[in-house]
Amino acid sequence: MTVYVLALLIGFVAGLRAMTAPAAVSIAAAIGWLPIANSWAAFMGYRFTPYIFGLLALVEYVTDQLPSTPSRTVPQQFGARIVSGGFCGAVIGTAGGGLVGGAIAGVIGAIIGTLGGYQARKRLVAMIGGKDLPIALLEDLVAILLALWVVSS
Repeated sequence: MTVYVLALLIGFVAGLRAMTAPAAVSIAAAIGWLPIANSWAAFMGYRFTPYIFGLLALVEYVTDQLPSTPSRTVPQQFGARIVSGGFCGAVIGTAGGGLVGGAIAGVIGAIIGTLGGYQARKRLVAMIGGKDLPIALLEDLVAILLALWVVSS
């Protein structure tokens, strides 16, 4: 699988959950799945980086369930997902020798994940009678599993 497809997919994950993508990338870097030790992105594999991003991801999972959390399509949320996707795509691109292409693919994936995830969640919630929690948890699971698959590939 090409590095650009993986960068697109990690961007997609960022579109679903902005902090899951960097958490997965930092875990992969820390355990040696992503060879970025001698690059600009080496800090992603530092000892405490996975803990920091992991904690941010957990906070995001909790705050996603709060009624006061804005839609992922508002500018701040959308922007954060694009930045996360582009950054994580760049890290994966660096591991595969294509930093700029990885960043671009990550941004595209984040846009697709944000808009597609929003539409999918909205429609699935409507299908099951307006109950958001089961669909939110399903979306969390999809984001985690896809992220793990991408970084292990």
